[in-house]
Amino acid sequence: LETIYVPASAMYPNTTAGCAELAQVELSNGPELKCLDFDASSDENAQFTVCFPKSWDHSTTVTFQAFWTVTGTNTGTVAWGLSGGSIADDASINTAFGTNVVATAKAFSGTSNDMTVSATSGAVTIANAAADTMTYFQVMRDVSADSQTGDARLLGIKLYFTTNAANDA
Repeated sequence: LETIYVPASAMYPNTTAGCAELAQVELSNGPELKCLDFDASSDENAQFTVCFPKSWDHSTTVTFQAFWTVTGTNTGTVAWGLSGGSIADDASINTAFGTNVVATAKAFSGTSNDMTVSATSGAVTIANAAADTMTYFQVMRDVSADSQTGDARLLGIKLYFTTNAANDA
């Protein structure tokens, strides 16, 4: 099992039902955040791409964890979902994502800007998974599965995938 971390700075809001544009947030101490804000009032989405290494076993599933925070003190839960699809050479990019999988909602600590890491999701099926493909992912905040009244700030996604080789030789 291997991981790839995809920061919010490598993501972009969907044109339709997209989250807020990438923001850089200065805190009073420590690092500045590059984040995507997802509203509490409706499901919003962002996308990113990954070209998996040759050592990827081309299994059709991955799992994920979301790294996120909230500005505010509400202790409501946030639920993140992920779907994906791989596109091969000379294939149409205009292809639907696989089924969205939502990780178990997690409560926020109530301390503004606390780091929060979601539970590892169930298996996310990647449509058309194969070698030498570009995989498009869509991450979403599923407000019907959470209770947080503030914007959830996505910092990044950690993807877990299976390999069947020690390297990409």
